[in-house]
Amino acid sequence: MADILAAIPSPGWRGFDLGPVTIHAYALCILLGIVLALWVTNRRWAARGGSEDDLWNIAIWAIPAGIIGGRLYHIFSTPDPYFGPGGNPVAALYIWNGGLGIWGAVALGVLTVFLVCRYYGIRFTAFLDAAAPGLILAQAVGRWGNWFNQELFGSPTTLPWGLQIDKTIGGAPNPNWPDPALPADTLFHPTFLYESIWNFIGFALLIWAGRAFRLGYGQVFFLYICYYTAGRVWIEALRIDTAELIFGVRLNVWVSILIFLLGAVLFIVSRSRHKTPEPEIYTERHRRFESEASGSGEGSGPGSAEDSGSGDSGAGHPGAGKLGGEASSAATGSSADRSAAPRKRGAEPDSDALNGDGQDSGDDQGPSSSMTKRSFGFFGAVTSAISIVPQVGPRARAERRRARD
Repeated sequence: MADILAAIPSPGWRGFDLGPVTIHAYALCILLGIVLALWVTNRRWAARGGSEDDLWNIAIWAIPAGIIGGRLYHIFSTPDPYFGPGGNPVAALYIWNGGLGIWGAVALGVLTVFLVCRYYGIRFTAFLDAAAPGLILAQAVGRWGNWFNQELFGSPTTLPWGLQIDKTIGGAPNPNWPDPALPADTLFHPTFLYESIWNFIGFALLIWAGRAFRLGYGQVFFLYICYYTAGRVWIEALRIDTAELIFGVRLNVWVSILIFLLGAVLFIVSRSRHKTPEPEIYTERHRRFESEASGSGEGSGPGSAEDSGSGDSGAGHPGAGKLGGEASSAATGSSADRSAAPRKRGAEPDSDALNGDGQDSGDDQGPSSSMTKRSFGFFGAVTSAISIVPQVGPRARAERRRARD
């Protein structure tokens, strides 16, 4: 009994069938991570005075870009199963079997976020800071997909929390078993668990640091880069799955070291120039874009100076208004929206922005529907469905406030 308890079993279950469609546990973990990341980002962005429209305008492009980038990096860093001797190139499309390289996902995802932010007049670094804690939270949850797939584990270990891996699955050899000579009861380092715990701690750290030190101008995101790569170096060194080696060291270790240095330099430079967050999260282009979209002309559309009750015309946005003034009531015209508490310019999200204590945390976000700007298709349908998650809580609280008034 002691031997059984002193190990982490691997699940035999990897998904279920819905008619001809197989729902993989790996995909469910990734999807849950995305949902949580969107929810956290939505709360943090709203606390900065942003609208949920911004999140979905970005997510509709960034999510598929991140998945594509992650898959491309995985194939690049581990090409042998697909293009090596006996490899299967078609298997490069089998994303449900695992294999998303985080650096490819972040690189292509961030590039996409930059382009979309530039188009809509959203300050790129402000949005990155809002998204960084949700990103590392998604990684913490998504890592459990490796547990279901029995993949990406570490070297053999005698530690009491060693991971059990099935040497055979369904009567056939497990393709992830590292060495046929190893006995079937060999335990391995649960690197998925190490990274998941590391990332959960990082999530709390980023929330705390951003608020305690008033980080802005990308500093939360740069801190995320440094923290994640610091953990990834030692976790990656434990893994024994197939990977490209450079001077006998895994490619991902070298990449993590280089990105850590890049993140550290960017953080130091940004912090030396900016000790407080951005005073505005929108650019002049965004105000013009919203004015043209509303058809009300320059300076008189939603989020204008007249609409927000402020003389500052540089941060106009439905439901946002001036960050240092009253929240805009242009979206609904309701008395509840007009009574929203003022927020300090450039402030980090307060603790109630994430703990749901019923106080004002940026729930009044302007138009109740962001569907008018979304494109569809496969990824569009997915992200539009996911958008229900962050909207349920804010709208329910808004209804309760209106009922009280």
